Amino acid sequence: MTKIKICGLTRKEDIVAVNAARPDYIGFVFAGSKRQVDMETARALKQALDPGIQAVGVFVNHPVAEIIALARAGIIDLIQLHGDEDEATVRLLQAQTALPVIRAFRIKSPADIKETTADYRLFDTYDPKQYGGSGTAFNWDLLQGVSGDFFLAGGLNSNNIVAAIKQVGPYCVDISSGVETDGVKDRDKIIEIVEIIRTINR
Repeated sequence: MTKIKICGLTRKEDIVAVNAARPDYIGFVFAGSKRQVDMETARALKQALDPGIQAVGVFVNHPVAEIIALARAGIIDLIQLHGDEDEATVRLLQAQTALPVIRAFRIKSPADIKETTADYRLFDTYDPKQYGGSGTAFNWDLLQGVSGDFFLAGGLNSNNIVAAIKQVGPYCVDISSGVETDGVKDRDKIIEIVEIIRTINR
């Protein structure tokens, strides 16, 4: 049963769309990007979010104290570290927040697939210019033999999501640009891709 994360929500309209589609997770990006939200925006969006959907906070080399504050305020339910954070940071956040931590690895070769004390690994496309959100897929063959529950990200959309799930078998697929039109979340695309994945899961 593949779980679903729709990442990079910024507007009330996005929340209305995911409340209708009912993915397992959504993502609030606190790192610098076109999808970045601040604490107060995320708080308002979380209050409107269906309580059955968990909110993931996405961070890139973010001050630990701010991550802890977001966790303690109940704005995020999981922590995703998408930068150069080390294992000490993972353990500190686990201890201070009691929330699950996802550690992202950007993949260009088998050497990039590393172990971690985080609760989940996330595998994304390597891009030398940015930490995530490239909108392109990587070679999934590199994940052959990888064990444990992991998130798969990087260029996933309605055209390749079935192949990704069948080939890789991720715990969760993480979709952002694949459910956007002109850089904005598209309600119809969100509902479509969730339905495709749910059909595979049946």
